[in-house]
Amino acid sequence: MSEHEIYGAIGKQGFQRLVAAFYRQVPSDDVLGPLYPPHDFAGAEERLRDFLIYRFGGPQTYIEQRGHPRLRMRHAPFPVGAAARDRWVKLMTQALDEAQFPPEADRILRSFFESTATFLMNQP
Repeated sequence: MSEHEIYGAIGKQGFQRLVAAFYRQVPSDDVLGPLYPPHDFAGAEERLRDFLIYRFGGPQTYIEQRGHPRLRMRHAPFPVGAAARDRWVKLMTQALDEAQFPPEADRILRSFFESTATFLMNQP
């Protein structure tokens, strides 16, 4: 399975389940919760869901609405150090466990999340 086949394997509903499972954990998390504007959890959830759908072979709604992802630029205002990176990966791993995707899709997504979270670090 290639990265662009994941959307075909899990569909929009799969990404909705994954991102919803992730964001259920964030508001009460002592590390990640404070990084998010409290009034924008629904917007953050929508943006992540649309980005992942686009990134893994689905409709290009994210690009149509927001343009190029520019992930480092978009995350620059938020202090993403090792603790935030590790917690983000932990919560996303728990969301993946809950979503129960086919093994190959799960493996690719876990690898992507690990490497992308590291790439977005902007603090020691």
